[in-house]
Amino acid sequence: MKKIFAILLVCMLSCGCMKYSADDALKDFKENVEKTKAYKLKGDLSIINNDDTYNYKVEVAYSKNENFRVSLKNKTNNHEQVILKNKDGVYVLTPSLNKSFKFQSDWPYNNSQTYLLQTLLSDIQNDKDRTFKENGKGYVFNSKVNYPNNEDLVKQNIYFDKKMNPTKVEVLNKNGDALIKMNITSIDMKAKFNDKYFNLNESMKTAKTNMDETKSVSKIETETYPMYVPEGTQLTNTEKLNIDGGERVIMTFEGENPFMLVQELTSSSKDMEVVSVFGEPYVLPTGIAAVSDNMISWVDNNIEYYVVADNMDDDELMTVASSIAVLPASK
Repeated sequence: MKKIFAILLVCMLSCGCMKYSADDALKDFKENVEKTKAYKLKGDLSIINNDDTYNYKVEVAYSKNENFRVSLKNKTNNHEQVILKNKDGVYVLTPSLNKSFKFQSDWPYNNSQTYLLQTLLSDIQNDKDRTFKENGKGYVFNSKVNYPNNEDLVKQNIYFDKKMNPTKVEVLNKNGDALIKMNITSIDMKAKFNDKYFNLNESMKTAKTNMDETKSVSKIETETYPMYVPEGTQLTNTEKLNIDGGERVIMTFEGENPFMLVQELTSSSKDMEVVSVFGEPYVLPTGIAAVSDNMISWVDNNIEYYVVADNMDDDELMTVASSIAVLPASK
């Protein structure tokens, strides 16, 4: 009898040990992230905005001491921007213009990022109600997300292989629709970078050297118009001005939620220009924006955009900005 009991006990313990729990998975993922001295990640990012899909090629580099370099290249027009973080600050580089914008920011930890292992780990750890399940090829964590400028994004599914390396991220809205999709095609957790890899000048030089031919616009189309305008608000005036080196279009919207949309054609600077901006970097469907009180600004296809409003909340201001596109993005 004792022998039978012992055999049953061993079987029960063995079965229990074979169960891979959420705590086990989180521990392994945390060790993967915290033990690496550097990693390199590549993938494809899709941002769904109404009926359009914006597709980006993404390359991420990270090294200890909080160095990050994220390249986002639009697959439609080859327009590339780079988010760089080093000991000097946070920058958004636009190689086609030879210009960078410097932020005093807590990026990347001030909101969720689908392509950074550190923020994926943070999202899982911060959600006490997270769920975990096994699928045929690995595991899936479901957790809350932190997108302060887009309250419609509430959850994410993070897919892992059997070694707890993420393979795909889906960010979901309140209806369970995936509005952001990141397919991770490769991760090198033992990557090595030279001392200058995260330097501002070297990063700009590298980006310009690798720059594909960009399908740039040569003029501003005045019919470029936000697809979303707040209820009770309408376009009342459009003014086109010639300025040094280009042109500017100013659209004035009046009504219950008045705002102004400014579009300015820009050209590449001979010497690299560094512009200090207030606010935080945020990835819009059409480019990396600077988000501050009452204003959002970004560069898309060599046009600088500014959306300015005095009494519009951040979510609605972001919705207006996100609805502006100058190229078909689903290609």
